[in-house]
Amino acid sequence: MNKLRLQKMANEVRRGIIAGVYAAKAGHPGGSLSSVEIFTYLYFEEMNIDPENPKDPNRDRFVLSKGHAAPGLYATLANRGYFPVEDLLTLRQSGTHLQGHPSIAHTPGVDMSSGSLGQGFSAAVGMALAAKLKNKIYMVYALLGDGEIQEGQVWEAAMFAGHKKLDNLVVIVDNNGLQIDGRLTDVCSPYPIDEKFKAFGFHTICLEDGNDFDQINYAMQEAREVKGMPVVIIMRTIKGKGISFMQDQISWHGTAPDDKQYAQAIKELDEVGKILCQG
Repeated sequence: MNKLRLQKMANEVRRGIIAGVYAAKAGHPGGSLSSVEIFTYLYFEEMNIDPENPKDPNRDRFVLSKGHAAPGLYATLANRGYFPVEDLLTLRQSGTHLQGHPSIAHTPGVDMSSGSLGQGFSAAVGMALAAKLKNKIYMVYALLGDGEIQEGQVWEAAMFAGHKKLDNLVVIVDNNGLQIDGRLTDVCSPYPIDEKFKAFGFHTICLEDGNDFDQINYAMQEAREVKGMPVVIIMRTIKGKGISFMQDQISWHGTAPDDKQYAQAIKELDEVGKILCQG
């Protein structure tokens, strides 16, 4: 793993998120920013993918079950070469291929349409089962929000995945502690998350800092060694990570920055970029 390379790319992904949401005057920056490191690691380090052949039947699959974090996925796909980075400025606009939630019919690199919380996880489980039935070796990764796991469908999918021993499935929970209506523990606490997944037959990995590439790398190495059961990685992250005034603020779940806030966010990212270039 080239940590500095990943850090530089993560900064570019954050820039893409802010630029897209600002241009659209709508979107979900908070949960997109908290997920940047896992997006970056998966697409630039972990997954077997080819932007030149996005429908390769042997590719690894990724499902953004928390589909409102689409700006983060789009910024990652653009920087990975699936479509021009300039397209990010068309987010949510009429006629764009970058809709408010991921659409498999419109966007290169999107493996499943998502947005109705809980359903993406079920689709990922189906993909993993299909690989087993067809004797394929591809992996399936699914990113869930910690608020999303309040949905009952999530646990139906988890029960099925554990029962079928889908060891080609890696589930990642973005545990940033905030959701649209408030703090996770105030709305409907799902804790202890790891024990719940264990009860359904998952191998569980907990990260104290899910925005740290070293910890993500360690978790993915552990996940690769697990046989006979699916894996869940529960990552403690910071909502709005990387933008000082957005961090750990509920208000930035689904709010676009105004002109002044946009300028401040880009300034902060530029400063980070300069520091990384000195590394």
